[in-house]
Amino acid sequence: DLATALNNRGQVRYFRVEFAAAMEDYTAAIECLPGFEVPYYNRGLVLYRLGCFDEAIKDFRKVLELNPQFEDAALSLKQAILDKEEKEKRGY
Repeated sequence: DLATALNNRGQVRYFRVEFAAAMEDYTAAIECLPGFEVPYYNRGLVLYRLGCFDEAIKDFRKVLELNPQFEDAALSLKQAILDKEEKEKRGY
C-alpha cells in the first residue's frame, strides 16, 4: 500500500542521510494511514538525531498510543527524555 511504500522510501532516504526528504516521506505515510505506527517511530528517530527532542518524544508517545508493545519506541522515548533533560541541565 501507499503508506508502506512511502515509509520504505523514507527509510532509504534516512540511510542516505537525507533527513528532510525522509521526514517528508514519513509524514506523507502518516497522512495516508494515521494508524500506522512505524512512520511515527521512524520520524521520531530522525527528529531525535537532529536534537529535536520534544518533537521526537511526541512521535514516540504516539507510537506507544497506537501500539503499546512497540519496545523500540519505549526505549527511544526513555532515551529522548534523558537526553532532553541532559541538554537542559547544560543550558543548550
